[in-house]
Amino acid sequence: MTRKIRVLVAKPGLDGHDRGAKVVAAALRDAGMEVVYTGLHQTPEMVVAAALQEDVDAIGLSVHSGAHLTLFRKVLALMKEKGLDDVLLTGGGIIPEKDRATLAAEGVGRLFGPGTPLKELADYIAAETAVRRPR
Repeated sequence: MTRKIRVLVAKPGLDGHDRGAKVVAAALRDAGMEVVYTGLHQTPEMVVAAALQEDVDAIGLSVHSGAHLTLFRKVLALMKEKGLDDVLLTGGGIIPEKDRATLAAEGVGRLFGPGTPLKELADYIAAETAVRRPR
């Protein structure tokens, strides 16, 4: 029996807009994944500590504050420092295409914007984690 994909959905920084994160968390749960939602105002250190504690396969950051480059880079650096190289870092929010390309080149997975079909997000996480952490 294989275990379900475990995803940590986090709201790093001071952004208080969490509707999207909650919708994504519910959609991933409905797609058969186990989801841990950290709530608002998480630091990158808190996000990575939770990812370690929960033994997740993927971390999804929701960022609408404009601090996406700083937050994704800090979480990615902490993940590498803690040996989470096989964990997918993905996410979404209001992130310009240029910045999405920059973060992808640095090792962040696909980033999703408003209006992305939720099945597309779930399918991406399932396919990507199957490669990174085969069951």
